[in-house]
Amino acid sequence: MTDKELRAKLKKSPAEARRALFDEYCNYVYAIVINKLRNCCCREDIEECVSDVFLDFFRNLENIGKRNDELKSFISVIAKRRAVDTYRRVIRNCGKTVSIDDGGFDEVASAENVEFDAEKTERNEILLKKVHELGEPDSTIIIQQYYYNRTSFEIGRQISMTASAVQKRSIRARKRLRSMLAEIGVSI
Repeated sequence: MTDKELRAKLKKSPAEARRALFDEYCNYVYAIVINKLRNCCCREDIEECVSDVFLDFFRNLENIGKRNDELKSFISVIAKRRAVDTYRRVIRNCGKTVSIDDGGFDEVASAENVEFDAEKTERNEILLKKVHELGEPDSTIIIQQYYYNRTSFEIGRQISMTASAVQKRSIRARKRLRSMLAEIGVSI
């Protein structure tokens, strides 16, 4: 659901819009919060922080500008700031004075970046949906080229086209895909 659709729903039915906003951004907010608090907070603190993020978000929803790409960035800023506040509160109550950016925690090192992985997964889902919206044979050509790493000649044999026709369709499909993604504010 795009920001425009969410804003339109907010005018019609605020309760439904809040539910749709929560459904749309819950995993994203949770990923941001858990990325900041996973080393120092219990599950209840993390869930309370996520709830506080949505409370702040809904309180300030009318103050957001009218551009279509602002809801996600606005909620991510709230989530990051609220997570830092929660971190400070928890550390203060424990008597520790360790920076959130400090790498000196006694934990198992992890190469995971939950926030980045969540954004990447969301972007990939959108991309795959838009590739399928291209229709046949364009979606097959794009998937075969970029997912299976097949040549134009191999794809052409598979879908009964010449290699040059496959190349031309691929160029046109990528242009259409870029414009479709630009319309919804996604860049790759």
